[in-house]
Amino acid sequence: MYEKLFDLTGRTALVTGGSKGIGWGVARGYAEAGADVMIVARHADELAAAAERLREGTRARIETFVADLGDRGQVDATVAAAQERFGKVDILFANAGTNRPQPLLETTDEVWDSVLELNFTSCARLAKGVAAGMKERGWGRIVYTSSVLAFASNPGRGLYSATKGALVAMTRAHALELGPFGVTVNCLAPGPILTDLTRNLLSPEQKKRFADRTALLRWGEVHEMVGPVMLLSSDAGAFITGTHILADGGLVCRTFD
Repeated sequence: MYEKLFDLTGRTALVTGGSKGIGWGVARGYAEAGADVMIVARHADELAAAAERLREGTRARIETFVADLGDRGQVDATVAAAQERFGKVDILFANAGTNRPQPLLETTDEVWDSVLELNFTSCARLAKGVAAGMKERGWGRIVYTSSVLAFASNPGRGLYSATKGALVAMTRAHALELGPFGVTVNCLAPGPILTDLTRNLLSPEQKKRFADRTALLRWGEVHEMVGPVMLLSSDAGAFITGTHILADGGLVCRTFD
């Protein structure tokens, strides 16, 4: 009765930031579940290598597309390419993002505009591009990558937190608009996950401090984010919409040490 809940055979998925980290892990999850997948990132060589790894051991059709999603024209081109190659987009995992920490009094217009454009505006524009087809077919899944920093923050992370909190808020409206047509809209909100971004951004001392504040006393791994997104992207999560899964290892459970 329940063996098909996570089956994505016949579905197509568009994954941004799909060449590494959480994006690649989720793309692999989709492929193993039977979906065809188009991964998007800025660097052709990284995409090619990621696609080869995705094809290993699966029968999925894997497509790649090079785009800088901080450019609205390239966002539109991404949606058009996915729809042209697959004929439809059933699942959108809008995962591409960046974090360029700056204190409030030192925040430049260039950093503000670029982070806002990639982390928030591109997600809305991608969703706008795929939602009409999902409505017509009566089935669709949209998942945005938010962050634990939508619910708690740190000095210098105001802009990043704002963009991730905005995704959570936007999700509620999109869920109400698209829900009557069988389309769900949700957010994944990861906590401290070991990706290239976090490895390069944080010092060893900061990494230890994050780990010590989780209930599990460790960082999460990329593969531990795949299950929550698979739930939100499949029939298993058909009655979950307008919300977020906070996959943070219990980070925000803690008040004072």
